[in-house]
Amino acid sequence: MQQRNANQRPFAVDLFAGSGGLSLGFEEAGFDVAASVEFDPVHAAVHSYNFPQTTMFCRDVRTMTGDEIRENSRIGSSEILVVFGGPPCQGISLMGKRNVEDPRNELLLEFARVVAELRPCYCVMENVAGLVVGKHRALLDGVVARLEKAGYSVLSPRVLQASEYGVPQSRRRLFLIGMRKDATPAAYPPPIVTARRIDGSSVVGELPLGPSVSEALFDIPNADNYEELLDSDEVTVRYGEPSAYAKRLRDVLSDADNYASPRVCADTLLSSSRRTNHSQTSIERFKATLPGTTESVSRFLRLHPDGISNTLRAGTASDRGAYTAPRPIHPLYPRVITVREAARLHGYPDWFRFHVTKWNGFREVGNSVPVFLGRAVASSVMKAANLTPVRAETVRTGDKSLLSFSQSEAEKYFEIEEKVIPARSR
Repeated sequence: MQQRNANQRPFAVDLFAGSGGLSLGFEEAGFDVAASVEFDPVHAAVHSYNFPQTTMFCRDVRTMTGDEIRENSRIGSSEILVVFGGPPCQGISLMGKRNVEDPRNELLLEFARVVAELRPCYCVMENVAGLVVGKHRALLDGVVARLEKAGYSVLSPRVLQASEYGVPQSRRRLFLIGMRKDATPAAYPPPIVTARRIDGSSVVGELPLGPSVSEALFDIPNADNYEELLDSDEVTVRYGEPSAYAKRLRDVLSDADNYASPRVCADTLLSSSRRTNHSQTSIERFKATLPGTTESVSRFLRLHPDGISNTLRAGTASDRGAYTAPRPIHPLYPRVITVREAARLHGYPDWFRFHVTKWNGFREVGNSVPVFLGRAVASSVMKAANLTPVRAETVRTGDKSLLSFSQSEAEKYFEIEEKVIPARSR
């Protein structure tokens, strides 16, 4: 394998990339995410907009080989430091009906197969916490067995809580780290903050207190004040004074631990903020709901300014009703949060864009790994490899048309002849 120079960012590959939450976490830790694989062409297009420097394979990973990824990207014969990804979890998630026989679960083993073919120094698999529960543990054990057969040592799986890594959201995700036998052993990152509670009640811990909902959202102007956001997802605004947390997302250069390529973005742009029209009845119910409690009819949580968000969900896929995910109620305004506000609670910087529709936008946020959690895990791999992160040069994001593709337009863009995602039924 051809080794990278010390002043070059180590190569990484993202399998099951979605719109790129885990890609961004690894990029922020100092990796060059040179190739990504995503099955859904709409989400692949959004990923291509945000990561123009990454080769996107809009393919079913089951049809791909490691050699294809190498030969058709910048990687070639170079060493890959890490392959990472979160195989789809719909058959496993604790949020829905768990089905160990769901055919999507076989993608867990496909992750191990591609790792074996690419031979990275490390691999990181992310998934739902339900993978360690009951019969699903056998699926996880199958992945471990296949990695060990390929010559990897594998750490015991660990469930990490995003709110303990600087994200104002309660979200538990399972991680599995493997390392080639000739690689220095890695470790899971320790928590860096004391997590707040959803209801905003006081909490005491040895670590600094993590960011709150108010720190994430209160500098963003109210979307309902802009008529443009009824028909568009972007508008020019004047932001309020940011908290330390919000400043890291608005001005990435202020974050000393962020080694991602800065993106060109106007500091007056509010994006991914298309409004939701509520009935007057809903508005009155939302007004009457106390922060930190659940509204009795919709069952939506009203966010508490001093607390953290509950787990942001993705909603259902197009073949399962295409329902938008339940969204929390804003702590100040009688409405649900926007995609941008959800992204703030997920650790996404403001330059990062999502599909212009609320349904796809919330799916992209809800299916992704909170950025700071991904960065913490990626940094632990970088540390194990004894590498010093190198800051990347500024890049321009892709063409904005990538953010508004219909399913058929996205399929045409990626030259997909056979429809791979069922049409949305509602």
